Amino acid sequence: MNLLLKDFLDMMAAEIGASNNTIEAYQRDLLQFFEYNQKELKDVSQQDISDYMQYLGRQGYAPKSAARKLSALKDFFKFLYTEKEITKNPTANIIAPRLEKPLPKFLSANDIENLVNKAQEKKDAIHIRTATMLVLMYACGLRISELVALPEGCINFDKKQILVRGKGSKERLLPVAESALAKILDYLPYRENFIRGRKSIWLFPSLKAKAGHVTRDGFFKNLKDLAVACGIEPNKISPHVLRHSCATHLLHRGVDLRLVQKMLGHEDIATTEIYTHIMPEDLMSQISQKHPLAKYLKK
Repeated sequence: MNLLLKDFLDMMAAEIGASNNTIEAYQRDLLQFFEYNQKELKDVSQQDISDYMQYLGRQGYAPKSAARKLSALKDFFKFLYTEKEITKNPTANIIAPRLEKPLPKFLSANDIENLVNKAQEKKDAIHIRTATMLVLMYACGLRISELVALPEGCINFDKKQILVRGKGSKERLLPVAESALAKILDYLPYRENFIRGRKSIWLFPSLKAKAGHVTRDGFFKNLKDLAVACGIEPNKISPHVLRHSCATHLLHRGVDLRLVQKMLGHEDIATTEIYTHIMPEDLMSQISQKHPLAKYLKK
């Protein structure tokens, strides 16, 4: 058994290029199974694997951890089957534990205001650009890929709208808050610092980036630096968190779910519905008091 395990781990390293950490994790998970089930490998059945998964549940392992351990077993027994060490793969029809989707993280409106104010404390071009991007992303719920690649002419200041090219090159026209438009107008004189007389089609150009505009990583790094300066844990913030914050705050203030779906550019409303699970206590209290069914239930 140990020899077959070594052969499997060697294959993972040589043919698949698995990292040392991955190989060590596989080894731990497989040795744990061997300790639980001490049958010969050729005698391990589907029921044995099912029993082991139930055992992990009783031991308090989270679905994510159990799924990882099952993945190691599947890869190992698939290897044994391919190498003709066993005649039947006992893991072939075993389904991994269902993983719950984590709720989106979001910041409070005060946190976002603090980030913007901190960015604007320094009047240099980079901080002004970061503040403008932050406000625009939060105001419109943009994806980071949409934000960094905005063309210079995407905004109609008269109609207070922005044209965004999203996934699959699908365009959507979004309203822009006046405060966000004001930030963009304040930023435009600083834009010259990032082109220095050259021509650029981008709203947020960059002299260093190959794409010609600010990169995702560049904006993310600036965002992390702002978080540290504001006393916000860096792991709690990302461009995606700003997008989540926009959606969450809109729903909490009564904006229709389908309008939020359209704003975010979600194909399926089920993707937007995850935000409805983040219900603050005051909103739950309002519903229990004012929903038409509340009086009926009291009766």
